Amino acid sequence: MEPGAPAAARHLGTPHPRNGIQEKQKHMRVTHEAPLAPLTTLGIGGPAAALIELYDPADFPEFVALAGTFPGEPVCLGEGSNVLVGDTGCDGAVLRMSTKGVRVAGSTPDGRVLVEVQAGHLLADLVETTIAEGLTGMEMLVGIPGTTGALPVQNVGAYGQETADTLVEVTAWDWESGRMVTLDAAACGLGHRTSVFKHSRRWTVLSLVFALRRAELSAPVTYRTVAAELGVPVGSRVPLDEAARAVLAVRKSKGMVLGCSGSDDRSVGSVFLSPEISPAQAERLRARRAPVNRFPDGSTRVSASWLIREAGFALRRPIVPGVRISSLHYTLVAEEGASAAGFTRAIDIVLQEVLRSTGVRLTSEVDLL
Repeated sequence: MEPGAPAAARHLGTPHPRNGIQEKQKHMRVTHEAPLAPLTTLGIGGPAAALIELYDPADFPEFVALAGTFPGEPVCLGEGSNVLVGDTGCDGAVLRMSTKGVRVAGSTPDGRVLVEVQAGHLLADLVETTIAEGLTGMEMLVGIPGTTGALPVQNVGAYGQETADTLVEVTAWDWESGRMVTLDAAACGLGHRTSVFKHSRRWTVLSLVFALRRAELSAPVTYRTVAAELGVPVGSRVPLDEAARAVLAVRKSKGMVLGCSGSDDRSVGSVFLSPEISPAQAERLRARRAPVNRFPDGSTRVSASWLIREAGFALRRPIVPGVRISSLHYTLVAEEGASAAGFTRAIDIVLQEVLRSTGVRLTSEVDLL
C-alpha cells in the first residue's frame, strides 16, 4: 500500500465447495440446511435454513432480497469464534461474510493513514498487513481470530489496544430502515467489549475505515507479561514485529490462539467479560490480591479469570458433560458430546459459583445464535 494512493483490494480466494450446495452464483453461494457447527470454533449447534456466503460486496442487495424469503431475522456469521449456535440451529438466513480487501483510502489532517477494509477480511491478515506496511495501531491484536467486521461489535481489544483507538467509520446495512448507512466511531457507541452492534440484529457490518500511524516502533508495551516476554521495561516501544511476536507468545501460553492448544481448541477464548466493580468491591478485592485495573472507558474491573480460579474452579475441571475448564486458562472449552444447552448450563454454573464465592457477578460475552 502507498499512502494517499488507492491500492487494489487483495482477494484471498474462495472456500472449498461443501456438500448440500443447491445454488451457486459467481459471487454468492447458497447452501440449504447447512451445518453451522463446523463453522464455529466451539463446533456446537444445529443447521441453518440457508447459509449464504458473500464474496463480492456488490452482491449484498441480492442477499437482502433472499433473506426476506426466510422466517426470522437474518444473522451474520464471520469466522464463528465468539458464537454459540443453538442445538436446533437457525430457521432464518445466515450470512457468512467472505468479502476480502484492504486499501488505503487517504489520510487525516494529522498525518494518519486511512485504511479501508472489507468486513469479511480476516483480522489476522489485516494485522499482518499493517505491520508489514509500518503502520501502528493494531500490532497488539495479533492472534485474535475472526473477521475484521467483528471488531466494532464488541470493541475488540487486547494488550493495550482496542478498536476504539483507530476506528473512523463503519458502513453497514440497517435492517430497520432498509438502507445502507455510514456510522462514525462516536455513533458506534464503543465501550468495554460492547457497542450499538452488540446483541442487536439491526445492522450488518459491510466495511470499515481505520486511521493508523506510520511508525517503526509499536505502541507502548503496557502489560507486564508482554514486557517480560520482550525483556524490556513496561512502557517501552519496540519494533512492530517484535511486539506482535511477544503478544502471540503470551496468547499461546494461555491457549488463546486457535490451533495451538490441542484438546483446548474448541473454545471462544474468553467466555466472560472482566466485570466492572464498585470502589468498595475494588478495595475488598485488592486486599485479596486480585488484579484490579482501570480501563480506557473509565471503569474499574477485575480479571474474570482470577474470579473463576478464586471460586475454586481448577484447570481441566469438568463442569457438565462435554464442557470443562481449559487446561491452560480459566475459561470454558468444549469436548466430545458437548451441546449448546450444556455449554449454556456450564456458563450459568460458573456465574453462580463466582457470585457466591466473591460477590461479583460475571457476564458472558458469547453471542447466542
